[in-house]
Amino acid sequence: MFTTGFVIAVIGITLCVLLCALGSAIGLYKTSSAAAGVAGEDPKKFNGTMIMLMLLPATQGLYGFVIAIMASNQLAGLYAAEMATTAHGWAIFGACLPMALTGFLSAFFQGRAAVNGIYAAGKQSSVGFKIVMGPAMIELYALLGLVISIMVLMAL
Repeated sequence: MFTTGFVIAVIGITLCVLLCALGSAIGLYKTSSAAAGVAGEDPKKFNGTMIMLMLLPATQGLYGFVIAIMASNQLAGLYAAEMATTAHGWAIFGACLPMALTGFLSAFFQGRAAVNGIYAAGKQSSVGFKIVMGPAMIELYALLGLVISIMVLMAL
């Protein structure tokens, strides 16, 4: 029989994966659409920089998945030992929140920033790799969310 703590933890884990994947999907939709538009006008402009900008928002979905695996392992250990209390459930829920929120928001905004980079690279290919720095810096906040979630999960 599932306890309240178990259910709360599962909701946190699910939200983490869901929000990170949703943010990545939205970001990838925006960047892929922009890259397709540029490539449709001039296929020669579709280069490595464009591919990197297009794929940047995908990483947050992977980070959310990593946290979900770690949190699920933590929950499985508690459940097997019949220690999945409500407090433990809230603790796991809380540990998943940093990644869930930073994953969704950073992927969404990274996609928007990368779209502008794609358009800039499409208009003037000399901007090259320099244009990747803005969207890449947004990745820092997803990484901070990942690290905080890992630290909290390891402390439980």
